[in-house]
Amino acid sequence: MAVLPFRPTPFFADKNRAFWNLQFIGWGGALLLRSITNIANGTPLAFLVLTLIATITGFSMSLILSVIYNKLINQRPLITWSATALVLAVAVAVAALIDGWTISLWRGDSGSSFASLVLGVFYMDMTLLGAWSALYYAINYYLQVELQADRLERLEAQATSAQLAMLRYQLNPHFLFNALNAISALGYRDAARADAAISMLAELMRASLEERAQQIALKEEIAFVRLYVDLYGILLGNALQVSFDIAGPVWQAMVPTMLLQPLMENAIVHGVALLPAGGRIVVRAHIREARLVLSLINDAPADGRSAGGKGIGLSNTAERLRALYGDAHLFEMYRGARSVTVDISIPLRSESA
Repeated sequence: MAVLPFRPTPFFADKNRAFWNLQFIGWGGALLLRSITNIANGTPLAFLVLTLIATITGFSMSLILSVIYNKLINQRPLITWSATALVLAVAVAVAALIDGWTISLWRGDSGSSFASLVLGVFYMDMTLLGAWSALYYAINYYLQVELQADRLERLEAQATSAQLAMLRYQLNPHFLFNALNAISALGYRDAARADAAISMLAELMRASLEERAQQIALKEEIAFVRLYVDLYGILLGNALQVSFDIAGPVWQAMVPTMLLQPLMENAIVHGVALLPAGGRIVVRAHIREARLVLSLINDAPADGRSAGGKGIGLSNTAERLRALYGDAHLFEMYRGARSVTVDISIPLRSESA
């Protein structure tokens, strides 16, 4: 893909510069068009001087109008439009008087009255200054709408970021509470394993409290989940079997930070831990039609004691996905005869994108 040697700048990035560019382009175009029309109609070339003077007059009047309109544009509509009509009428009259006077000087004793000359050029000044006024308001109202849209977008982004941060910080105490309960129960049976679990928990908390981006590569998320699994491996021993079915470019796909940890916690606490002989958890990830599809399947009691365990962790995960992706995500949980499956589908975004 070709790369431009420069970064394009929006035309209205510098509003003052854009105004002067439009002024020179617009009035320069009007001068050119009127000059061509005069030449085509057989008007003497000396009349082009009058056309130039008329253009300079219109240019000058538009500068005065821009200062007045800038004060009127933020007033109440009734004041804005009534004052604009009055100011525009005065500006057109002044421009017509100047144009009529210069024409009368050029013609000398032509027999034409000054009033008829003024009326003759009035329609042209009205057309040019009226069109200029309409464009001025149209462009400035457009810029105001764009500015308000940008502000609204920034506010929504800030609100979403704050919401995601709040939901993430709710996960850590929830995770800590469950882990400490499990370690407390283990301490009565095996002090050595409880001590190892405390060290592992400290490492987990250090990793979970690190300031990270809202989205990270799947490989980083899996590395954190492995720490969590190792901790529960100490607590549950061989009763917990976890496997990851992930390959290829899927490792580079971006996912929300701490997306899988509450899912893994739900699978362990509400699934494998309830089985006398333990059970298995499988985490799968693949790409399908430009989307990242994640699945977590865990063994669960057949008597229905766990219906998926929609606790704080899972409800927060659902809220985070909704805040990040809106309707562009899928989050489903359903129960089989002896298992619970969680499916997540989000737009694919690679780490290198």
